[in-house]
Amino acid sequence: MKIFGIDPGSRVTGYGVIQSSGKKLKLIDFGVIKTKEKDFIKRLPIIFSGIEHLMDIHDPDMVAVENVFMHRNADSALKLGQARAAAISGTFKKGLDVFEYSAREVKLAVVGTGSAEKEQVREMVKLILGIKNKDLNLDESDALAIAICHAHSHPMKSIVKELQK
Repeated sequence: MKIFGIDPGSRVTGYGVIQSSGKKLKLIDFGVIKTKEKDFIKRLPIIFSGIEHLMDIHDPDMVAVENVFMHRNADSALKLGQARAAAISGTFKKGLDVFEYSAREVKLAVVGTGSAEKEQVREMVKLILGIKNKDLNLDESDALAIAICHAHSHPMKSIVKELQK
């Protein structure tokens, strides 16, 4: 199962692609989509087309994305929500299910505590995926962490869904 993880942002959107085979996880790719436009509205198509292009390249089986968390600033939360929608829309052409995880769920799945710091998440992602590159930035590690969270959570969610039928 190839999983495409997305850490949405209005200026920088992180992505990570992993292959999950049983308990084995293999790193495929990671990076960021940077939007340098000053006009917020012009950033959205950059995010959309960037994700759509990456979906064509990697042809994943599943997509996992981080949920928007509540900001102190309502304007920031709205912009993040719009950037998230642009990123998710970039996956639609493939017709895949999109799975959503809170930051707390991701941290719990990767680090073992829902209150982990971003740097702790990055170090665990590097350890889990065998990444020696010290230049893994926080947006990239968050996207990979979302994909790892999905790899760990999806089998159990599938079982629960079957039992509910």
